[in-house]
Amino acid sequence: MKILRVINSMDPQSGGPCQGIRNSTTAMKKLGVENEVVCLDSPDSHFISKDDFAIYPLGPAKGPWSYSPKLIPWLEKNVKNYDAVIVHGLWLYSSYAVEKAMRKVDFPAWYVMPHGMLDPYFQKAKQRRWKALRNSIYWQFFEKKVINRACGVLFTTEQELLLARDTFPGYLPRKEINVGYGIQPPEDKSTDMLNEFYDAVPDAKDKHLILFLGRIHPKKGVDFLVKAFSELNINSHLLVIAGPGKDTEYGRELIQYVSEKKMNNQVIFPGMLEGLAKWGAFYEADGFILPSHQENFGIAVAEALACGTPVLISHKVNIWREIQASGSGFVEPDTLEGTKKLIQSWLGADANKKKSMNEKSVNTFKDKFDINTNVQKLIDVLA
Repeated sequence: MKILRVINSMDPQSGGPCQGIRNSTTAMKKLGVENEVVCLDSPDSHFISKDDFAIYPLGPAKGPWSYSPKLIPWLEKNVKNYDAVIVHGLWLYSSYAVEKAMRKVDFPAWYVMPHGMLDPYFQKAKQRRWKALRNSIYWQFFEKKVINRACGVLFTTEQELLLARDTFPGYLPRKEINVGYGIQPPEDKSTDMLNEFYDAVPDAKDKHLILFLGRIHPKKGVDFLVKAFSELNINSHLLVIAGPGKDTEYGRELIQYVSEKKMNNQVIFPGMLEGLAKWGAFYEADGFILPSHQENFGIAVAEALACGTPVLISHKVNIWREIQASGSGFVEPDTLEGTKKLIQSWLGADANKKKSMNEKSVNTFKDKFDINTNVQKLIDVLA
């Protein structure tokens, strides 16, 4: 079987969908399934040549819609070479182009994986009022056709599937399929990982760490996290906020807040961690925290669990039920008080409870979020 993935960008800094592709293609390859990707990145992007599967970059895309005149002609010429097509993400030219191109062919079957982009959060959040209006209009003219004409909509969790039903009028997909999600198991903890991490974040050495790893973005609740650390006056642990976005207006405001509160020895922003340094961070952290206001799956949550690191998450992370049921972390509301309670619950746990949570974290990953176990369901859907 040969599958085509269509996505706006394969840039690792663009978020979880492109990493999800990388995780699942590796697992599928072991089962004899080939994947290729067409994206709208520039051909000279530094990350294009680093993967072990074919990527066809048809960019650079233009404007906020990420338009590329090359995509539809490329699809019309090449889709016959694949057994199935999956378009990843919504609201950009890539999903529009797939729907338009696939009108002209009877084969192959094509599916949409929205990656949480049909979550009602995006239509209700106060700071997104204009974007919500834009999406409502765009839905009526374009995206509704994508969803309803695809052979099916693929979801990563049952929670995502259920939430998508309540967001837009006229949502009538042919099929709704929860195919699950996950990551590749990491390598065992190594000295190289720790060295890479401490080279990147020397201030973390010999300290107890609480780790946030992800985009520094309002959706992630990082402001609540920083304020909670300040109000609780945590001195026993260093909060490492690692990820892209510290140079945005939101990121600069957080860094200024930390400086004004004289918390520079308690909260640090090392930037994005990749490769061995990222895994070193997960292995060294006492706990991983994500007080997000909306999280379709939370790849970083699964990565933490795989390293035996308990997770402290909000109930807006769509795998919260699995975390709560397994005892591999704590779950609270996505509020300042909820974030404070997450930290307090972790710090208040005794050594035996933390050790038990370490073990449960690894078991939860193996049972629920190992992509090598979950990917067969996606293959069965596409076959």
